[in-house]
Amino acid sequence: MNDTYRHKGLRKILVEEVHSKGIKDEKVLNAMMNVPRHFFMDTSFVKYAYKDQAFPIGCGQTISQPYTVAFQTQLLEVDRYHKVLEVGTGSGYQTAILVEMGAKVFTIERQRDLFLKAQSFLPSIGYKANFFYGDGYEGQISYGPFDRILITAGATEIPEKLKSQLKIGGIMVIPLGDSSSQVMTRIERKSDDEYSETEHGRFVFVPLLKGKSM
Repeated sequence: MNDTYRHKGLRKILVEEVHSKGIKDEKVLNAMMNVPRHFFMDTSFVKYAYKDQAFPIGCGQTISQPYTVAFQTQLLEVDRYHKVLEVGTGSGYQTAILVEMGAKVFTIERQRDLFLKAQSFLPSIGYKANFFYGDGYEGQISYGPFDRILITAGATEIPEKLKSQLKIGGIMVIPLGDSSSQVMTRIERKSDDEYSETEHGRFVFVPLLKGKSM
Protein backbone atom coordinates (compact mmCIF):
# COMPACT_ATOMS: atom_id res chain seq x y z
CA MET A 1 0.00 0.00 0.00
CA ASN A 2 1.19 3.47 -0.84
CA ASP A 3 0.57 6.75 0.93
CA THR A 4 1.34 9.20 -1.85
CA TYR A 5 1.69 12.98 -1.85
CA ARG A 6 -1.79 13.08 -3.38
CA HIS A 7 -3.23 11.06 -0.49
CA LYS A 8 -1.47 13.30 2.03
CA GLY A 9 -2.80 16.39 0.27
CA LEU A 10 -6.35 15.06 0.31
CA ARG A 11 -5.92 14.13 3.98
CA LYS A 12 -4.78 17.66 4.79
CA ILE A 13 -7.91 19.06 3.14
CA LEU A 14 -10.06 16.61 5.12
CA VAL A 15 -8.39 17.56 8.41
CA GLU A 16 -8.93 21.25 7.65
CA GLU A 17 -12.61 20.51 6.98
CA VAL A 18 -12.97 18.61 10.26
CA HIS A 19 -11.23 21.47 12.08
CA SER A 20 -13.64 23.97 10.52
CA LYS A 21 -16.55 21.94 11.93
CA GLY A 22 -15.33 22.46 15.48
CA ILE A 23 -12.62 19.90 16.21
CA LYS A 24 -9.91 21.85 18.07
CA ASP A 25 -7.88 19.12 19.80
CA GLU A 26 -4.50 19.22 18.06
CA LYS A 27 -3.70 15.66 19.14
CA VAL A 28 -6.80 14.42 17.35
CA LEU A 29 -6.14 16.48 14.22
CA ASN A 30 -2.49 15.36 14.09
CA ALA A 31 -3.50 11.72 14.42
CA MET A 32 -6.00 12.08 11.58
CA MET A 33 -3.30 13.69 9.47
CA ASN A 34 -0.94 10.79 10.12
CA VAL A 35 -3.30 7.80 9.68
CA PRO A 36 -3.91 6.95 6.00
CA ARG A 37 -7.69 6.39 5.89
CA HIS A 38 -7.52 4.94 2.40
CA PHE A 39 -5.66 1.92 3.82
CA PHE A 40 -8.90 0.92 5.56
CA MET A 41 -11.08 0.86 2.46
CA ASP A 42 -11.30 -1.45 -0.53
CA THR A 43 -9.07 -0.20 -3.35
CA SER A 44 -12.08 0.33 -5.62
CA PHE A 45 -13.45 2.89 -3.15
CA VAL A 46 -10.26 4.80 -2.39
CA LYS A 47 -11.65 7.93 -4.05
CA TYR A 48 -14.15 8.15 -1.16
CA ALA A 49 -11.50 7.80 1.55
CA TYR A 50 -10.99 11.51 2.11
CA LYS A 51 -14.60 12.61 1.88
CA ASP A 52 -16.17 13.45 5.23
CA GLN A 53 -18.66 10.61 5.08
CA ALA A 54 -19.20 7.10 6.39
CA PHE A 55 -18.80 4.17 4.04
CA PRO A 56 -19.82 0.47 4.13
CA ILE A 57 -17.05 -2.02 4.97
CA GLY A 58 -19.04 -5.28 4.93
CA CYS A 59 -20.79 -7.38 7.60
CA GLY A 60 -23.43 -4.63 7.85
CA GLN A 61 -20.84 -2.23 9.32
CA THR A 62 -19.35 1.09 8.23
CA ILE A 63 -16.13 3.02 8.53
CA SER A 64 -17.35 6.05 10.45
CA GLN A 65 -17.47 9.58 9.06
CA PRO A 66 -14.11 11.25 9.87
CA TYR A 67 -15.85 14.10 11.70
CA THR A 68 -17.64 11.56 13.92
CA VAL A 69 -14.36 9.78 14.69
CA ALA A 70 -12.76 13.12 15.56
CA PHE A 71 -15.75 14.24 17.63
CA GLN A 72 -15.82 11.07 19.74
CA THR A 73 -12.07 11.10 20.20
CA GLN A 74 -12.04 14.75 21.23
CA LEU A 75 -14.73 14.06 23.86
CA LEU A 76 -12.66 11.15 25.16
CA GLU A 77 -9.70 13.43 26.02
CA VAL A 78 -7.06 10.79 25.30
CA ASP A 79 -3.55 11.24 26.66
CA ARG A 80 -0.43 9.21 25.90
CA TYR A 81 -0.29 5.91 27.82
CA HIS A 82 -4.00 5.94 28.62
CA LYS A 83 -5.47 2.45 28.71
CA VAL A 84 -8.43 2.64 26.28
CA LEU A 85 -11.14 0.04 25.73
CA GLU A 86 -12.75 0.34 22.29
CA VAL A 87 -16.02 -1.49 21.73
CA GLY A 88 -16.46 -2.13 18.01
CA THR A 89 -13.17 -2.47 16.10
CA GLY A 90 -14.84 -2.37 12.69
CA SER A 91 -12.36 -1.37 10.00
CA GLY A 92 -9.72 -0.54 12.62
CA TYR A 93 -9.51 3.12 11.61
CA GLN A 94 -10.60 4.45 15.00
CA THR A 95 -8.24 1.95 16.65
CA ALA A 96 -5.35 3.34 14.60
CA ILE A 97 -6.25 6.92 15.58
CA LEU A 98 -6.11 5.97 19.28
CA VAL A 99 -2.80 4.13 18.87
CA GLU A 100 -1.39 7.06 16.91
CA MET A 101 -2.26 9.26 19.90
CA GLY A 102 -0.14 7.03 22.14
CA ALA A 103 -2.91 5.11 23.88
CA LYS A 104 -2.67 1.46 24.88
CA VAL A 105 -5.72 0.10 23.09
CA PHE A 106 -7.87 -2.93 23.87
CA THR A 107 -10.43 -3.36 21.11
CA ILE A 108 -13.38 -5.78 20.85
CA GLU A 109 -15.19 -6.87 17.67
CA ARG A 110 -18.18 -9.23 17.53
CA GLN A 111 -17.98 -9.86 13.75
CA ARG A 112 -15.41 -12.59 13.24
CA ASP A 113 -14.40 -11.55 9.72
CA LEU A 114 -13.79 -7.95 10.78
CA PHE A 115 -11.92 -9.08 13.90
CA LEU A 116 -9.56 -11.32 11.91
CA LYS A 117 -8.95 -8.67 9.27
CA ALA A 118 -8.15 -5.92 11.79
CA GLN A 119 -6.03 -8.22 13.95
CA SER A 120 -3.88 -9.04 10.93
CA PHE A 121 -3.92 -5.70 9.14
CA LEU A 122 -3.26 -3.07 11.80
CA PRO A 123 0.07 -4.49 13.03
CA SER A 124 1.19 -4.82 9.41
CA ILE A 125 0.97 -1.03 9.01
CA GLY A 126 2.52 -0.28 12.39
CA TYR A 127 -0.49 -0.01 14.72
CA LYS A 128 -0.24 -2.47 17.58
CA ALA A 129 -3.29 -3.03 19.77
CA ASN A 130 -4.83 -5.84 21.82
CA PHE A 131 -7.59 -7.48 19.77
CA PHE A 132 -10.51 -9.49 21.15
CA TYR A 133 -13.26 -11.39 19.39
CA GLY A 134 -16.24 -11.18 21.68
CA ASP A 135 -19.27 -9.42 23.12
CA GLY A 136 -18.65 -5.70 23.59
CA TYR A 137 -21.31 -5.52 26.29
CA GLU A 138 -19.05 -7.66 28.46
CA GLY A 139 -15.95 -5.50 28.03
CA GLN A 140 -12.61 -6.99 29.12
CA ILE A 141 -12.75 -7.14 32.90
CA SER A 142 -9.45 -9.02 33.25
CA TYR A 143 -7.60 -6.11 31.57
CA GLY A 144 -9.45 -3.29 33.33
CA PRO A 145 -10.05 -0.88 34.80
CA PHE A 146 -9.64 1.50 31.87
CA ASP A 147 -8.83 5.21 31.72
CA ARG A 148 -11.15 5.60 28.76
CA ILE A 149 -13.92 3.54 27.12
CA LEU A 150 -15.16 4.31 23.61
CA ILE A 151 -18.25 2.68 22.11
CA THR A 152 -18.42 3.01 18.34
CA ALA A 153 -21.98 1.69 17.85
CA GLY A 154 -25.37 2.94 18.96
CA ALA A 155 -26.60 1.53 22.28
CA THR A 156 -30.09 1.63 23.75
CA GLU A 157 -28.64 1.69 27.27
CA ILE A 158 -25.32 2.09 29.05
CA PRO A 159 -23.88 -1.41 29.66
CA GLU A 160 -23.38 -1.77 33.41
CA LYS A 161 -20.37 -4.06 32.95
CA LEU A 162 -18.62 -1.35 30.94
CA LYS A 163 -19.38 1.30 33.56
CA SER A 164 -17.84 -0.93 36.22
CA GLN A 165 -14.64 -1.28 34.16
CA LEU A 166 -14.08 2.49 34.04
CA LYS A 167 -11.48 3.92 36.42
CA ILE A 168 -12.52 6.58 38.91
CA GLY A 169 -11.83 9.79 37.01
CA GLY A 170 -12.18 7.89 33.74
CA ILE A 171 -14.33 8.88 30.76
CA MET A 172 -16.68 6.84 28.58
CA VAL A 173 -18.14 8.09 25.29
CA ILE A 174 -21.20 6.24 23.99
CA PRO A 175 -23.94 7.02 21.41
CA LEU A 176 -27.27 6.40 23.20
CA GLY A 177 -30.64 6.04 21.52
CA ASP A 178 -32.79 3.94 19.20
CA SER A 179 -31.95 2.66 15.73
CA SER A 180 -32.86 5.95 14.02
CA SER A 181 -30.40 8.22 15.89
CA GLN A 182 -28.40 8.48 19.08
CA VAL A 183 -27.23 11.20 21.45
CA MET A 184 -23.47 11.30 21.94
CA THR A 185 -23.10 10.88 25.69
CA ARG A 186 -20.00 11.50 27.78
CA ILE A 187 -19.86 9.75 31.14
CA GLU A 188 -17.29 10.47 33.83
CA ARG A 189 -16.86 8.19 36.82
CA LYS A 190 -16.63 10.33 39.96
CA SER A 191 -16.44 7.58 42.59
CA ASP A 192 -17.28 3.91 43.11
CA ASP A 193 -20.99 4.58 42.66
CA GLU A 194 -21.24 8.10 41.21
CA TYR A 195 -21.21 9.03 37.53
CA SER A 196 -21.90 12.28 35.69
CA GLU A 197 -23.35 12.50 32.18
CA THR A 198 -23.36 15.21 29.52
CA GLU A 199 -24.96 15.15 26.06
CA HIS A 200 -23.25 16.33 22.89
CA GLY A 201 -25.59 16.24 19.90
CA ARG A 202 -27.22 13.63 17.69
CA PHE A 203 -25.47 11.11 15.45
CA VAL A 204 -26.36 7.92 13.59
CA PHE A 205 -24.46 4.67 14.23
CA VAL A 206 -25.01 1.02 13.42
CA PRO A 207 -26.49 -0.74 16.49
CA LEU A 208 -24.43 -2.18 19.33
CA LEU A 209 -25.41 -5.86 19.43
CA LYS A 210 -24.91 -8.46 22.12
CA GLY A 211 -23.07 -11.72 21.63
CA LYS A 212 -20.64 -12.79 18.92
CA SER A 213 -21.37 -13.26 15.23
CA MET A 214 -19.65 -15.75 12.97
